[in-house]
Amino acid sequence: MRGVLKIVLVAAAIGGGWWFLQQYEIQGLKNLRLTKRDGSTSNFPWQAPNAVWTAETDVPVERASDTIRIATFNLQVYGRTKADKPHVVDLLSRVMRQFDVIAVQEIRALDQDVLPRLVDQINAAGRQYDYVIGPRLGRTDNKEQYAFIFDRASVEIDRFQLYTVDDPDDLLHREPLVGWFRVRGPAAQEAFTFTLVNIHTDPDEVRQELDVLDDVFRFVLGDGRQEDDLIMLGDFNADDRHLGQLGLVSELMPAIRALPTTTRGTEQYDNILFSGLATTEFTGRAGVLDFLREYNLTMEQALEISDHLPVWAEFTVYEGGQPGRVAAQPLVSGSR
Repeated sequence: MRGVLKIVLVAAAIGGGWWFLQQYEIQGLKNLRLTKRDGSTSNFPWQAPNAVWTAETDVPVERASDTIRIATFNLQVYGRTKADKPHVVDLLSRVMRQFDVIAVQEIRALDQDVLPRLVDQINAAGRQYDYVIGPRLGRTDNKEQYAFIFDRASVEIDRFQLYTVDDPDDLLHREPLVGWFRVRGPAAQEAFTFTLVNIHTDPDEVRQELDVLDDVFRFVLGDGRQEDDLIMLGDFNADDRHLGQLGLVSELMPAIRALPTTTRGTEQYDNILFSGLATTEFTGRAGVLDFLREYNLTMEQALEISDHLPVWAEFTVYEGGQPGRVAAQPLVSGSR
């Protein structure tokens, strides 16, 4: 039995996957294709009706008080060498203060203090950022960690529901890190809640991994927490037109289209994907923060920071995009 299929059965056992199993059947375990029981296929590209949004390459302007910004940033081998460069840490901190939640990839250090030191620098400006970090992952000695850095003034995370996707058959080089968040400010029952799935595909196995991540999307969606706002974000090592089976999930749409996300401006690797049907909290604003231009850096200076640019998308703080909607509650509470 394939490892990803095992995840489905676990989800079904805890309740959230029951609807999934009623609606879909597994066909061809080799390619993990899903077909609706009524005979129709579920993997057609989907376009949101009247989906119009702006893609920006400048630093985001001051946002309204009723929105948050979620970002993803590949820090490119963030370890002791970078952590010991004050100018690198200072610029990273200035960038991250512009977002409420940042999914980061490529933390690569044996020392456990490199990320806490970065968060301390972010907070040196009087902010209240915190972080959660996953295990060291990978098949080689150069293992990496995922993390979420978040502003405690605007969002909270349920630490009891942080988990790494189980992958017993080793289908993914670095199994995604999953976290459940809620916005602060609105009444708890009206606040926007969402799941983030932090991803970094292996550049040598992109096609194979993208053809597994569509199943990961469905299975995390049915993991029993009853959360419909699931956002996959990170370094996909592919642009929005070449996401394999993940790009064929019928309701999934990318926040970034036809924009490069590398510092050299040559490729689009990073993105934020979410359901255009469920995540109506998306305001229509998304972009790539070009820190080379914003901070007037040379290419050499910019590449000291990272060879990737941060990608962001904006969402309202209210569940359903407006006050009065009731957010789904997690099965276990333990927010901080």
